[in-house]
Amino acid sequence: MFSRYVALGDSQTEGLGDGDDVSGHRGWADRLAEHLAGAAPGLLYANLAVRGRLAGQVRDEQLAVALELRPDLATVMAGMNDLMRPGFDAARVAAALEDMYAALTASGARVVGVTFPDIGAIMPLARPLQPRVIALNARIRAAAARHGVILVDTFPHTVATDARMWSRDRIHASPVGHARIAAAFAHALELPGSDATWTDPFPPLRAPSAWRAAAAEAWWLATYAGPWIGRRLRGRSSGDGRSAKRPLLTPLPGVDPATP
Repeated sequence: MFSRYVALGDSQTEGLGDGDDVSGHRGWADRLAEHLAGAAPGLLYANLAVRGRLAGQVRDEQLAVALELRPDLATVMAGMNDLMRPGFDAARVAAALEDMYAALTASGARVVGVTFPDIGAIMPLARPLQPRVIALNARIRAAAARHGVILVDTFPHTVATDARMWSRDRIHASPVGHARIAAAFAHALELPGSDATWTDPFPPLRAPSAWRAAAAEAWWLATYAGPWIGRRLRGRSSGDGRSAKRPLLTPLPGVDPATP
């Protein structure tokens, strides 16, 4: 069983969408750590993720720190911010991820990576980005295979694009979504009490009327897409001035990771 878990990544691993900046963000990595601690009391856990980071920034800012912590388990989730930027290069993003896979596995850590769901099914305006997702996922799968990295492959599962998996901004997982992601990682690691139920679909919902769907898109554009585009035009990031929430390996009390 694992005793030193380090999470590397961006806002998803930091836990945005599952809590807030006042009470704190829980997120799938915290939930996974709680599951690990339930099976191995005394687990030490560090979360180096910082919102807004590109894959290359995660590598450049977090990898050396992670290696110094000597983890026996590391998770790497990065690339979504790259997918949505102009000038996206799947090979460059995958190379940053592979650098982390290679260094962490060479250090003796068990490493878990992840592919991305079809973001066009989550955000209709992002449908033109589907080829980017497919190209990046193919490279992630190949890199994971080269380095013996366990892979949580979300793309084939329709539940990954269910609106209930995502918060209102459609970028960060909801509390239920973070719980499902944690369950997916636990299943990939074959942890006690884990299984494949994270792939089960949610109960069906009645489709909204055309008017309600259009109103929801307009609200999302004004509330979330507009400010995001504004930051990009100003060269700003949501992570400017922020640092990791758990930069050191420390123990945590056991909590049920499936609780939303």
